[in-house]
Amino acid sequence: MLRYTLQRIGLIFVTAFIILTLSFILMKLLPFERPVGLIDQLIAFYEKEVALGYFTRVDPSTPELAQVILTRGEIQYLYRQTPVISQYFTWLNNIVTRWDWGTSTAISLNVSAIEIIAQRLPFSMQLNFVALFTSVPFGFILGIWAALKKNKLTDHVISTSIMVFISIPSFVVISFLMGIFAYGLGWLPSQWPSSSADATTRTLAFVIPVAALSFGTIAGFARFTRAELTEIMSSEFLLLARTKGLTKAQAIIRHAMRNSLVPLVPGIIGQFIGILSGSIVLERLYGIPGIGGLFITAIQQKDYNVVMVDMAIYTLIGLFATLLVDLTYGIVDPRIRMGARK
Repeated sequence: MLRYTLQRIGLIFVTAFIILTLSFILMKLLPFERPVGLIDQLIAFYEKEVALGYFTRVDPSTPELAQVILTRGEIQYLYRQTPVISQYFTWLNNIVTRWDWGTSTAISLNVSAIEIIAQRLPFSMQLNFVALFTSVPFGFILGIWAALKKNKLTDHVISTSIMVFISIPSFVVISFLMGIFAYGLGWLPSQWPSSSADATTRTLAFVIPVAALSFGTIAGFARFTRAELTEIMSSEFLLLARTKGLTKAQAIIRHAMRNSLVPLVPGIIGQFIGILSGSIVLERLYGIPGIGGLFITAIQQKDYNVVMVDMAIYTLIGLFATLLVDLTYGIVDPRIRMGARK
């Protein structure tokens, strides 16, 4: 298991390296988006770009090579963007030696992209973890209830509700909730409150986005739980347990539930990735200052350095979550050993 885990971690970093390399090159091939700001901020930005190796100075006698011309008094600054492959190796060297992912060019001019992400990451993680821990118990309970009431009215109601909520996108759900409970009834905040708001308002602000993220996840857990538990309850080993004198409740708790958890527990981590990707649009709609809404804003404003850091976080979370899913199979079922030789 240890060797398998180390091999997978190495493969994760190789995969992330390839993804980020292709992303950097493709974004740098796009037209350069000039930053917007005061003249002193712009000059400071380009001077840093020259120091990092992304731009080079050109002779003033060849202005056709210049992409940016700034004036401050009688001083003229002329720069030319270096080739993409040179920028890539400079970018890679800056990350490895200085952990410098570059500065923002639009969202917060001259502010480190890492600093911008670090300020917003806690909001996204907090929102997604609350949604996950809310979804898991409700999904399991509904799935178990539907399985125990198979082909009865309760099962039909739960199964129909599951299909409805799986089909409706989370951004439609949050729009519906905001229209009723925020704008209509006024019970909940219509936008994410500022940090200066009172504790009650900040707590109530979680209700709408968490509910919007949770409905689809609860439906997914309930569907898988019902399917697994229904199949196991009709298996021969469970019938054998009943013939040995166990009650239906004892057979379900001791045998059926344990076996149904084998494919369900790893799915919890997989669902977290789904919640994390789904929160990108929700953060923008509800005004949550997380990395999801930031990702969309950075793309729209062509703030490529912020996009790269945001993409690196989503890539690593997704790849490490895949590894955790595989490892949890061995934890839930001791018979499974990842990477074992035949």
